[in-house]
Amino acid sequence: MRNSFDSGGILLGGSYLERMTDDEFFDFCQQHPELRIERTANHEILLMSPTGSRSGKRNARLIFQLGKWCEQHPALGEYFDSNTGFRLPDSSILSPDASWVSAAKWNALTPEQQDKFAPLCPELVVELKSNTDSLKALQAKMHDWLRNGAQLAWLLDPETETAYLYRPGQPEPETVQGFDNELSGETVLRGFRLRLSELR
Repeated sequence: MRNSFDSGGILLGGSYLERMTDDEFFDFCQQHPELRIERTANHEILLMSPTGSRSGKRNARLIFQLGKWCEQHPALGEYFDSNTGFRLPDSSILSPDASWVSAAKWNALTPEQQDKFAPLCPELVVELKSNTDSLKALQAKMHDWLRNGAQLAWLLDPETETAYLYRPGQPEPETVQGFDNELSGETVLRGFRLRLSELR
């Protein structure tokens, strides 16, 4: 076991964890609901404490905005909060702060797959930086999302009021400075506008 200061949590590794199956990892997460738990592509386990109250407030407002758009377009897909884990093509299991999956992807899964960590990558991924998160680690995580199939990924830093917009095929993100701006869902979520001012 070692502290992972770059990722803001505790990173666990070892031969047992490398052999842990997806079902065993799912059961491990259910046994520790007080923790946020992710798994890297190398089958290391990252343990993170629940977010602080201010981060929780911001995340709720983020989910509320995404949910309102999804309620107006229920046939297009499903949205998910920060408690949701996804099993990605590289075998990692990650939990973005907010995400959206198209109906075509979601409906292609069996009920059993939907009940556990869905084996897919959301088309839209949002990560909301807290004061204890490492910006460098989150930026690396955004590239992991893209490599696994995300079509649009936003990294939001309320402390500096900076939004980083990641898209496939672009080596560097677009930077939007100032939370008086809005972010467009572009071709992924047509018509969706995220009001950054509500995340201050």
